Amino acid sequence: MSSSMLFNVTTIVYMISMIVFFAFLATKNKQIGLVGSWAAYAGWIVQSAAILLRWKESYDMGVGHAPLSNLYESVVFFSWTIILIYGIIEVKYKYRVIGAFVVPFALLGMAWAQLGLNSGIEPLVPALQSNWLLYHVITCFLGYAAFAVACGISIMYLIKERQESSDGDSPAGGIFSMFPAIRVLDDLNYKAIMIGFPLLTLGIVTGAAWANYAWGTYWSWDPKETWSLIVWFVYAAFLHARITRGWVGRRAAILSIVGFAATIFCYLGVNLFLSGLHSYGK
Repeated sequence: MSSSMLFNVTTIVYMISMIVFFAFLATKNKQIGLVGSWAAYAGWIVQSAAILLRWKESYDMGVGHAPLSNLYESVVFFSWTIILIYGIIEVKYKYRVIGAFVVPFALLGMAWAQLGLNSGIEPLVPALQSNWLLYHVITCFLGYAAFAVACGISIMYLIKERQESSDGDSPAGGIFSMFPAIRVLDDLNYKAIMIGFPLLTLGIVTGAAWANYAWGTYWSWDPKETWSLIVWFVYAAFLHARITRGWVGRRAAILSIVGFAATIFCYLGVNLFLSGLHSYGK
């Protein structure tokens, strides 16, 4: 059994989870929803084993590094963190239906990694040979994952708000009745960003420390650093507007989605389309 095979199993299980969650929306059957959640957790456990196995394979090959060093490994880890943050929020707040809007992000990442990216284990370039790699990547991707969950919740908010508006502010029916109340979705969006923002901040700080270790400077306005700062400002603006100006509801949901779009560009767009000190992440 190789890590690649386990990642394939993970992708299939996440796909099953997503399909079951959609069936949950269609049928409103709580047992089907429970199966969707357990499928997501099962996929996460398999993925955890696959990540550890890939780490071991790296040492067996004489390369010896954590599986966080290239685009394939980072996409896989991003998918893992999305299910982790989703699981924490579901266990704490008991809104299983959120899985229908979050698990597809994890599935998309795994499908792309398995079908479109080079999965080879390569030696680390000199700039990556530091424990700061672990601290920086883990904190950043946990933050990204919280923003992905916030984006999924925000999409649910906008759908439900529109449905209720078209029905004359009466409670939404059909599958929309499965959604939490819009004030709950708004609050969950805020809580997810409150998880992600300090993690992103920590990721930027550890990245600066790593940059100083690798290149002798804390900040060089590399495209990745610049876009990380832009993402940080978007979410800082979200929190500032909410706390000081009472930005809630629709405007907060839209800003959350914009923030996640900026996050994805910072992560993928910069790696794929711009050159810079992070070009090894392709």
